[in-house]
Amino acid sequence: MTPKQQRPRRRFFGALLQAVRILTGRQTAGRGITVFPDDVFIVSYPRSGNTWVRFLLGNLIEPNDPVTFSNVESRIPEIYFNTDGFLRRLPRPRMLKSHECFQPHYPHVLYIVRDPRDVALSYFHHNVKARNIPDDYPMASFVPRFIAGEFDFRFGCWRDHVLSWTAVRANDPRFLMLRYEDMKRGPVDALRNARAFLERCSFRQLDSNEETLQRAIDLSSADRMRALEKQEASQWVLTRKTRSDKPFVRSAISGGWKTQLPSESVAAIEAAWGEVMQRLGYELISRPNPELAPLSTKASK
Repeated sequence: MTPKQQRPRRRFFGALLQAVRILTGRQTAGRGITVFPDDVFIVSYPRSGNTWVRFLLGNLIEPNDPVTFSNVESRIPEIYFNTDGFLRRLPRPRMLKSHECFQPHYPHVLYIVRDPRDVALSYFHHNVKARNIPDDYPMASFVPRFIAGEFDFRFGCWRDHVLSWTAVRANDPRFLMLRYEDMKRGPVDALRNARAFLERCSFRQLDSNEETLQRAIDLSSADRMRALEKQEASQWVLTRKTRSDKPFVRSAISGGWKTQLPSESVAAIEAAWGEVMQRLGYELISRPNPELAPLSTKASK
């Protein structure tokens, strides 16, 4: 049999093997995850605070069994590093991490949005840590590629990702949008809103004590997460194959772009996405439009 004649045979057995993996749950979940009606998804564009929110909610749900990098994938797992079979065996209701653009079959979504100027800065350092770019890679070269969504085509660009969720789900009671900046400014209020959202979704009975909220915040502090990262980076799927001299949990602040992002990079991001940024409450430093109305986020309040 010639190589040309063998190709259909290889394609057939490849497709058959893929089907067997899916049916037996051995396929990485990802976009093809089996979704249950009581699932809650924590969704965000990459580098928008998703890991911090996983710690916050995990520590709110189980205040006496704190979240660490070594156990977070069994508590609030990411859909990209676990098989569908593993995720299907988790106790329900499940809470799962996703970076997907709008998925109509996600029943309950807590969506985190962050100022894209800070996202760009964080994404730059993330790619240095992952060895995708060198330390001295020019930010002026990075930002246009970031705007184009080149570093992970699965999720598109920041603007398209945000609009894919807010334009469709903004007034849906099964959707809660939280801004990273508001969470940093008032973590107790933000976590209280998240707890109320989970209760509306009938996720499970949560402790209503205000001390439990504060304990979850303390257990999820940037200092504690950095200390845990130093101890457990070699065990966590997102850090074990990356540079150990570069932290995953960096400054964990909002507004770092003001002193660390070149003015031309700021201008490029605002030129590309300024309208959406303004509607989300992010103040522009170049050509703001005073007539723009904020995006409707009734379900977020």
